[in-house]
Amino acid sequence: MKPSTPGYAFRVEATCGAARAGVLTTPHGEIQTPTFMPVGTQGSVKTLTPEEVASTGARIVLGNTYHLWLRPGCEVVAAHGGLHEFTRWPHGMLTDSGGYQAFSLAERRTVSEEGFLFRSHLDGTRCHLSPEEAMRVQGALGADIAMQLDICPPGGASRPELVAAVERTTRWARRCLAAKRTDQALFGIVQGGTDVELRLAHAAQLSEMPFDGLALGGFSVGEPLEAMYQALAEVGPALDPERPHYLMGVGTPKDLVEAIGCGVDMFDCVLPTRNARNGQALLRRGRVVLKQARYREDRAPLDDECGCPCCTGGYTRSYLRHLFLANEILVLRLLSLHNLWLYGQLMREAREAIIAGTYETFRSRWAAVGKAGEDGPE
Repeated sequence: MKPSTPGYAFRVEATCGAARAGVLTTPHGEIQTPTFMPVGTQGSVKTLTPEEVASTGARIVLGNTYHLWLRPGCEVVAAHGGLHEFTRWPHGMLTDSGGYQAFSLAERRTVSEEGFLFRSHLDGTRCHLSPEEAMRVQGALGADIAMQLDICPPGGASRPELVAAVERTTRWARRCLAAKRTDQALFGIVQGGTDVELRLAHAAQLSEMPFDGLALGGFSVGEPLEAMYQALAEVGPALDPERPHYLMGVGTPKDLVEAIGCGVDMFDCVLPTRNARNGQALLRRGRVVLKQARYREDRAPLDDECGCPCCTGGYTRSYLRHLFLANEILVLRLLSLHNLWLYGQLMREAREAIIAGTYETFRSRWAAVGKAGEDGPE
């Protein structure tokens, strides 16, 4: 069954193997894919203004339903006209369901067929997140794209646990579709861990429902990296080709390059901004860890091949290191901007390579420079 939410469309403009270059149309503009969504957990991409986030090339950001539901409350956001007006972000926006956060509160929650029952990490208030409540909250937040409530099993879960998670996620998918706003797109979430058979079967089930897109959840939750890559290589190309494919919560630049080659169109991850706040600048060929003493008198920019305001503005590694050790906020802003700039450039170059029919060359070039932004200094 195909989606029919008004104001939304997805078209593939070019392919290269399984990799796809497309356009996702939303009420807040067109989004070229592949695309990376910076994470604005509580209505803000940490340290940056909306204008700065947009300058990196981002045309869609992610908001966190769990956190915004608890504070300031979805009613407060709705009174402002929705999350776009509340945050002053004029482009596309996606909200997750809050299920992952509720599920991760192991000591604070119980799970039943009705949803998650947990205590708020803010004040201990008892909260109940059901599929219907997840849809109500996301509808009040008013993002362009909502996510179904799902069960995310941990890495290393047994097959019976994976099967149970898949089956409950499917039942909740139907409830979310029944409760969604008619003018808000909704993505289904494919679960199954690294069990390819389960993943393919679940993807087929969700493809029979009128979701506007399909997401792959439950990756990067403790499973070996190569196991994730192997599963993506089989599952990604098998997803419904007429809908956008979203890999949730992943990952490093190398992860993104691999996943694009498996047919993934959309990504989100806290890594670029979180690492920035830890004093790490991601580069194509590694990373700069500013606390290291070797940068004390280093007058070079972070990356002389980068066009971001940090690298072109004359800020040296030495100065940035000084700011980080002195706990100055400016360095967190500059590093966040730089790291998101790298992700934006990666998405643009990947898209260009797909359109040119040279994605495998592009992919091999990234693999050759090592695990960029992942393991060890430049």
